[in-house]
Order: sequence, then structure tokens, then C-alpha cells
Amino acid sequence: MNVGSMIRPPLKCMIHQNRCEFYHRKDDTADMNADEQRLRKQLDFILEIDKEKNVFRQTHLSGHGRNENDAEHAWHMAVMAYLLKEYSNESVDISRVMIMCLIHDIVEIDAGDTYAYDKEGLATQKDREDAAKERIFSLLPEDQKKELIALFDEFEANETAEAKFAHAMDNFQPLLLNDSNGGSDWSEHNVDAGTVYARQSKTKEGSERLFEITDMILKANISKGSLKK
Repeated sequence: MNVGSMIRPPLKCMIHQNRCEFYHRKDDTADMNADEQRLRKQLDFILEIDKEKNVFRQTHLSGHGRNENDAEHAWHMAVMAYLLKEYSNESVDISRVMIMCLIHDIVEIDAGDTYAYDKEGLATQKDREDAAKERIFSLLPEDQKKELIALFDEFEANETAEAKFAHAMDNFQPLLLNDSNGGSDWSEHNVDAGTVYARQSKTKEGSERLFEITDMILKANISKGSLKK
């Protein structure tokens, strides 16, 4: 292998107002080579998804903390998926599961968070999220756009073992937080047990074992009155 052919030319970084204009400037990129244009797109996407930290969910942090944001939710899910992979109903490619967990709510940067039990919001969720998916993932180079959209769509379809286990994490993570706070989020939104069980059915599809824990948690909250029958 010709090592010299692997050495890329240095990036052109013009300093303006104490910042590198390579990825801050928004003018024509025609003067960039293919490698620079690719990296520029990747950095644009990376900065864009930082906005996910500003999307707040209905779930509260443990210890009766503030509302959780989407980025925290996604990170927590990904860590849980890795730690709990032995409880998946089927063998899974855990790297795919973790990426699904990390990207599944990126669309909410544009579409906003849709509460799991908001019927009106759920009716328009797909249209809002489809438009957001196209805009946000289009910031990436075409190959990475296709790769991440395919993973996003796989998660939404919930047909593969990986998608089912990722959905189990999406349900189980807020359940744990809510239970740690005495079920206050269910009480606040006047959610009934039947509605929660209907949503948690996806947990069972991904992990029978974790659904057993889910069932125990829900029954305990029904018993103490924080989740109405």
C-alpha cells in the first residue's frame, strides 16, 4: 500500500472572530475538495443534533428532578441496551440497537416531543417526523444519510429483533424514572393502567424478562394509587 496516498491534504481553516470558518461559514463550498465537503457536512450534522438537548420530555429525572431532555433519554437508552442485552428475546447486533437508541428522537428537533399518551399529538406525529427526518439527515453525506435513515425506519417499523429490543428500552427507561419518582408523571397526566399496559406491549416483544419487571412496577403503582385502574 502506498502510504503517501493515504495522507490527506491539510484542511483550509480561516480564522475569523476567533473561530475556524471551515465549518462556521455558510457560503458556497465549491472551493472545497470532496474530502473537505464530506467533513463539512458531518460537522454540520453534529452541530445540528446538539439541539436535541433543548427538546424536553414529559418524564422527569430521578430524584424528582427537572424534565429530562431527548439527548439524555437517548444516551440512557443506549447504555441500558448494552447492559441488558442478555435479556433480549433474540440475539441482537447490539451496535445497531445502540445506534437506533441514539438517533430515534433526533427528528424531535423539528417535530417536538410527542407525549406517549397524547392522542391528538400522535395523530400528526408521523407527518411531522417524516419532514424532520428528511431535513436533518440530509445534512449528512449521502451514504451516511441513507444508512441512518434506514436504521431510523427499521426502528419505526419494529419488525427486527434489534428494533424490538430498542423499543423495549424506549419504554423501559422512562418507566424506571417514573417509578423512581413515585409514578408522579402518570398521576400528573391522569393516565390509566390500561393505556400504559397497551404501550408497554412493545417491551414484551423485545424482552419477556424486562416485561416481567414492567408488570411488577405497574402493579405496585396501581396498588398505591399513582396509576389508576
